[in-house]
Amino acid sequence: MLAVSGPVGELLPGAGIVRGSVVVVDGAPGCGVTSLTFELAAAATRLGEWAVVVDPQGTLGGLAAGEVGVALERFALVRDVPVARWATVVAALLDGLSVVIAAVPRSVRAGDAHRLVARARERDAVLVAVGPWPAQAALRLRAEAVTWSAPDHGPGLLGERTARVTVTGRGVAPQAPAEVLARVG
Repeated sequence: MLAVSGPVGELLPGAGIVRGSVVVVDGAPGCGVTSLTFELAAAATRLGEWAVVVDPQGTLGGLAAGEVGVALERFALVRDVPVARWATVVAALLDGLSVVIAAVPRSVRAGDAHRLVARARERDAVLVAVGPWPAQAALRLRAEAVTWSAPDHGPGLLGERTARVTVTGRGVAPQAPAEVLARVG
């Protein structure tokens, strides 16, 4: 089990993710998908393990990961992966790292996805598939909405962000969306 602390861990069965499984994270842009994935990377790096993000579009940065609590000395970003090589790159990363977070291209084939599920299981790694995933997954986290509140110390500043997240999958009781609170700045 990969223990996940904090508000995200409270949503997960057993407060963690079973190693050798796939977790799907999705949601509309701006609803907290990136924050959720970085929380999962932070869980691994807090345990002294490595995490990597496969970011084909090159939009994520280490600074944002660090602000969420990812130990940057055990974190990597892989950018500019051609869609035709995406499954091969993700499979290679699953061979050596504990948590692989990968933005899923729309064109990923079901056969490639099934092979990655098997690879994660064989290597006791966690694959976090971000976006539409055409294969089985142990858990699915859906970021549905984000609200912001102002701090007490001044107008025009952001103080807290609350994301509404739904978790479905093995070992998860049917539930209403839960609120995940994160302090900003």
